[in-house]
Amino acid sequence: MSSGTRTLVSPLTLARPRGKALYWTVFTAVVLLFALAFLFPVYWMITGAMKSPDEVTRTPPTLVPQAWHLSGYTDAWDLMDLPTHLWNTVVQAAGAWLLQLVFCTAAAYALSKLKPAFGKLILGGILATLMVPAQALVVPKYLTVADLPLIHTSLLNDPLGIWLPAVANAFNLYLLKRFFDQIPRDVLEAAEIDGAGRLRTLWSIVLPMSRPVLGVVSIFALVAVWQDFLWPLMVFSDTDKQPISVALVQLSQNIQLTVLIAAMVIASIPMVLMFLVFQRHIIAGISAGSTKG
Repeated sequence: MSSGTRTLVSPLTLARPRGKALYWTVFTAVVLLFALAFLFPVYWMITGAMKSPDEVTRTPPTLVPQAWHLSGYTDAWDLMDLPTHLWNTVVQAAGAWLLQLVFCTAAAYALSKLKPAFGKLILGGILATLMVPAQALVVPKYLTVADLPLIHTSLLNDPLGIWLPAVANAFNLYLLKRFFDQIPRDVLEAAEIDGAGRLRTLWSIVLPMSRPVLGVVSIFALVAVWQDFLWPLMVFSDTDKQPISVALVQLSQNIQLTVLIAAMVIASIPMVLMFLVFQRHIIAGISAGSTKG
């Protein structure tokens, strides 16, 4: 019995000119279909903002605008006050990302390498929160933010109302802990022999080795805040402090469809740019998570 890997098309068939031509034809067609499925909605959204209000609602729709209008983007930028809402979103996402990175990394490092008492019980309790639907936590979170225990301060219409709940992210904490578990113990013991304390070991040894998973956690943290709608809607009643996800809905009632589409295009640009910057870290983080230390 042959021990080689069995494939749908035999290597002998692929080695023939006709087999190669058929293979590359099918491969190219599949890649083009997938690219079309993912990129066509983006193209439709970008070009839809450049059509006239009558053309964008026409049936059947036009694939290419009959006349290219950039006024939709300029009107969206001015009429919907996008700079203010984009800046609000950046402040809320950046603060949530920074606090989450600091506290989740510290907690994951402690649970993974410091081995505290009842560490497994604490980790189990943290992971148990993943079983609770997010919608079930909205009311308790709102009551807590509206009247913070002990100090009795309201965090409504304050970025802290977004930052503090975002810190308690059980999934990212577990992701970091699993990565820290794969770091060889010998590396940390060598740092201890050199006189490095726990904090210095985390800063100088563990964090530089954890860049891939930190990139993945950063993506998850930023995207979660950027695309969230329900929680910012409850926290921010002041329109001038609302993020872009809430403002697009609140201000869309008396706005033309082309202007609204243009606003959605502008709102999606930061996330696309962030993915392009962090895509290498995402791939590295996924591959690093599948290897053993």
